Amino acid sequence: MQTILGANGQIGEELARELKRNYTSDIRIVSRNAAKVNATDTVFSADLSDREKAIEAVKGSEVAYFTLGLPMNSDVWEKRFSVILRNVIDACKINGTKLVFFDNTYMYPQNSTVLTEQTAFSPVGRKGRVRQEMADMLLKEMKTGQLEAVICRAPEFYGPGKTQSITNTLIFNNIRDGKKLKVPLKDNTLRSLIWTPDASRATALIGNTPDAFGQTWHLPVDQDKLTYKQFIALASRIYGRELKYSVIPEFIFKIGAFFNKQAKELQELLPRYGYDNIFDDSKFRKRFPDFKVTSYRQGIEQIKEEQRAKMP
Repeated sequence: MQTILGANGQIGEELARELKRNYTSDIRIVSRNAAKVNATDTVFSADLSDREKAIEAVKGSEVAYFTLGLPMNSDVWEKRFSVILRNVIDACKINGTKLVFFDNTYMYPQNSTVLTEQTAFSPVGRKGRVRQEMADMLLKEMKTGQLEAVICRAPEFYGPGKTQSITNTLIFNNIRDGKKLKVPLKDNTLRSLIWTPDASRATALIGNTPDAFGQTWHLPVDQDKLTYKQFIALASRIYGRELKYSVIPEFIFKIGAFFNKQAKELQELLPRYGYDNIFDDSKFRKRFPDFKVTSYRQGIEQIKEEQRAKMP
């Protein structure tokens, strides 16, 4: 059996579909209010901040995938995230279960450094420090040899369905709603974005590749790095109309933070938009040369079709 912890977000749902397609029909879905993704799934509703529930959630699993997310709230992250991961690590050790940890890049420096699996952690802000604490906790366990685990790290998302990201919020949601698009800080810095179904497919592949464990892997992105200006120009061609946008300077975000909690929580993530943000996935590509990465054109076309299908 393979178990997905935090399975009802976009990454977890896509992961469940991919596991069913290519690896196993014996899948357990775990979340606070667990719901089946595939008809053959079993479900287990649990708050993983309860250690005993975490142990029960993982019991009988060959592999557990940690794809759990929390609201974008630093107070909540500091209070709960590391506690949950500690419980999951203990649960995996007790049950002899392999752990696949789905990670982000918040602990990396937010400058023009090309990000590789060897990049030293240098978090900006509270959420970045929480993600470093979690990654360090897992790396320490991996080094002891008492836990067989692997880290799958992804940059900023874009994608279909429930995908939540700055790019989806400021670009695609505004296209859908007929509003002017927004770009944070600069439109001429290069970005690495990952298509959420690719992130889930790659995570499933790593989780079912025994010699991939004991390492950190950067998940694959389109090699055609684009600026937001180029990304929106591509989207304009695909949508068949000029998509107008405005660049939002940092001081506007700072003003907004006084009146909007979401804008306040976003502050510590903004610096990366002022620099080229390049995510090196060469290690993954070398190990898995047959993995088909979704191009930006293909991804935008899929989002367009999904939006069209939902139009009244």
